[in-house]
Amino acid sequence: MSLVERIRAGDRLALARLLTQIENEDAAGFDTLTELFPRTGRAHLIGITGAPGSGKSTLVNRLAMELRHRTGATVAVVAVDPSSPFTGGALLGDRIRMRDLSGDPGVFIRSMASRGALGGLARTTASVVDAFDAAGYGWVLIETVGAGQAEVEIARTAHTTVVIEAPSAGDDVQAIKAGILEAADVLVVNKADLPGADNAVRALQSALELAANLRPVWDHHGRLETVEAASAEPAWTPPVLKAVATQGGGISELVDAIQAHGAHLKAGGGRRRRDQERLRSQVLALLGAHLLDAFLESRGREQIDAAVESVVGRRSSPRQVVEALLQARR
Repeated sequence: MSLVERIRAGDRLALARLLTQIENEDAAGFDTLTELFPRTGRAHLIGITGAPGSGKSTLVNRLAMELRHRTGATVAVVAVDPSSPFTGGALLGDRIRMRDLSGDPGVFIRSMASRGALGGLARTTASVVDAFDAAGYGWVLIETVGAGQAEVEIARTAHTTVVIEAPSAGDDVQAIKAGILEAADVLVVNKADLPGADNAVRALQSALELAANLRPVWDHHGRLETVEAASAEPAWTPPVLKAVATQGGGISELVDAIQAHGAHLKAGGGRRRRDQERLRSQVLALLGAHLLDAFLESRGREQIDAAVESVVGRRSSPRQVVEALLQARR
């Protein structure tokens, strides 16, 4: 039986093998995913993002349990951990906080190292998500690194983006500073049993009122922009919820909000639009990576090193050497 057939039959070991091949950027893995790709497009993708220490992993654990209990559908968790800039390794410790899910055959947890990628996700996260979708998982939870300042990329990957804040995190408007408030479909103030939770909720609600006439879109360069809501899909007002993930408080209300947002997207055509934006972003990212690899290979290491040395010696600016490399023929 082929790997594709085993994955279609629900073989978890076969799926794990495919995920490893994808993470290692093995051509065999991408060939298998290509064969499976027509089966994608059915899962609901939920992005979970927020600053470090806001309780993302604990909340994901409780959310997966509630989704399983309420819907009966299978749940995949993609947890992205930061890689060390020195050793390249990653702790991959999210599973420590998700031990409650370990005995459920309907839940698959995959930890990934960011491997230096920016934006809160790994380079192959989108492909791993596609693999889970093709394998028939109904819900895919994507937990970002938690950099807190550059995580709007998750909005290009998920159908529903949940932004988590914690009270007394240093600033009541941390989400506004981080630039991810506009990308939020649901806002959760976790650790709501701590002082300052009500203040955090009020600050977020006030910020949402100010941003009510704007919506996020992605330009052809993959940059986040905002446009007037008059030209957007039917309005969705992100709810601001309180939760105590360690005790399970507020998780039921969070699932209600996620399901309501999913229904809203389907009713207004927003699901198709988000899929288009997600796949466009994925195509452009892969195109950029392949073009860069091909360009570096065509120029050769010696030519690239010489260009860098010219910049280091202040004989040329970075822009000058890039233009020279683009114009040069080998």
